[in-house]
Amino acid sequence: MTAPFGAYSTTDEVLAGADLSGKRILVTGVSAGLGVETARVLAAHGAHVIGAARNLDKAKAATEVVRAGAANGGSLELIELDLASLASIRAAADRLVKEGKPLDVIIANAGVMAAPFGHTADGFETQFGTNHLGHFTFINRVVSLLRSGSRVVSLASSGHRFSNVNIEDPNFENGDYDPWAAYGRAKTANILFAVEFDRRHRAQGIRAAAVHPGGIQTELGRHLEDGAIETMIAQISADLAKEGKPAYEWKTTPQGAATSVWAGVVAPADEIGGKYCENCHVSENVTEGALSVMSEGVRPYALDPANAKALWAKSEEMVGETFS
Repeated sequence: MTAPFGAYSTTDEVLAGADLSGKRILVTGVSAGLGVETARVLAAHGAHVIGAARNLDKAKAATEVVRAGAANGGSLELIELDLASLASIRAAADRLVKEGKPLDVIIANAGVMAAPFGHTADGFETQFGTNHLGHFTFINRVVSLLRSGSRVVSLASSGHRFSNVNIEDPNFENGDYDPWAAYGRAKTANILFAVEFDRRHRAQGIRAAAVHPGGIQTELGRHLEDGAIETMIAQISADLAKEGKPAYEWKTTPQGAATSVWAGVVAPADEIGGKYCENCHVSENVTEGALSVMSEGVRPYALDPANAKALWAKSEEMVGETFS
């Protein structure tokens, strides 16, 4: 078993004493928040980090802290990757495959939350297309670089509880759009991707897990109306008070990124493979109706192998590629 890390463990605590020299780790979304912190701590422990971002100028400025703190041979390089464009995804993946340098970990961190209705460059609903289909296509196109013993970490969320995936109508063509339902579908998809990816690749020693970082104040909430977050937190704290619990507290960014790092390089592979993790441990299934807004737990539909296989097939159909 791993060390008893928890909800408020930080990235530095999780990686205390770790030597990642020689490891090559790709992190998406390194232009802000969790992505920058994840890259920082990995490079500080000797890893070579490939940071992917849509806006390279923004990422370069944001990751000055990563370069400044790199140690023990750690380093950072940036690559352009727009997860809302299959052309950009394929170009970035093709470049990496052509270089042929192996990867030890991919942390699929980038994403959008509660965005207004819209479409990616290829016509997919924005959240499903960016959060799920973008990473689905990119990771599958670079899978040949993952060596035995490597891992894929898919950033999910407790927001998966808002909705199961809708394989029949992934783009909201036949129903009214709700930003939180769309977010829930996308985050459930992130978990199901890890489930099926792990099933497909574990015989080769490649494992995958989904993680929920917790509540952190980052740019992820940029699409919400002014005051929406404050109203939500006030209601959560009121509900907690009724249960005799203290008011809700945000995690810091280092606390939020800790579970990604834990699942990526610390936890035993067999412990986290195909699982949903939060607060630096594997979460348990919780059936419908038994989960309060701030409690831990994963909905069974997000770990259902049949659901994962069906989503994989639909995703291949949507992006026009088949992955072995």
